[in-house]
Amino acid sequence: MTGSTRLTRSARFTAAELEAARDRLVPDVCAEGLRVLFCGINPGLMTAATGHHFARPGNRFWPVLHLSGFTPRLFHPSEQDELLSCGLGITNVVARATARADELTADEYREGGRLLAAKVERLRPRWLAVVGVTAFRAAFDDRRAAIGPRDATIGGSRVWVLPNPSGLNAHWTAATMAQEYGRLRAAASE
Repeated sequence: MTGSTRLTRSARFTAAELEAARDRLVPDVCAEGLRVLFCGINPGLMTAATGHHFARPGNRFWPVLHLSGFTPRLFHPSEQDELLSCGLGITNVVARATARADELTADEYREGGRLLAAKVERLRPRWLAVVGVTAFRAAFDDRRAAIGPRDATIGGSRVWVLPNPSGLNAHWTAATMAQEYGRLRAAASE
């Protein structure tokens, strides 16, 4: 079985299988008119190997989504398509998978921001939630961006910058991230 077809909850990958996932594209989970379209930086190798967004075990996206009230229970990454029934979706600023976000170039971020804006204009979610202030700053050339709602819209969609749920983001705990995600949930429910 290849790394891209392993979909079980307990899938383990060798270093070679993860490396083989480098540069793979992971399909978006999205539809028109969502309440919130979450936007990651780019897929990690575990995400690319499984085909499931935020699949790395230390990533806190799924627990925070549940703790903040966006989902009725804790979803596993393999259940990502169930987000659509909650009015939620997932995309990325940059489509290609890397081991670390610092492998992306400034040009990739800028082009990713341009493509993301076009996607948002086409899909028209109520909110675009970029999970990672550094990615937002790079993609939209906005060095002063901070966590929270933005005044500007993209294609009529409101924009909220959220903390990056990566386990490497030690500045935010799952609980403090859930509070910020919960602020967005409340705004998206209005």
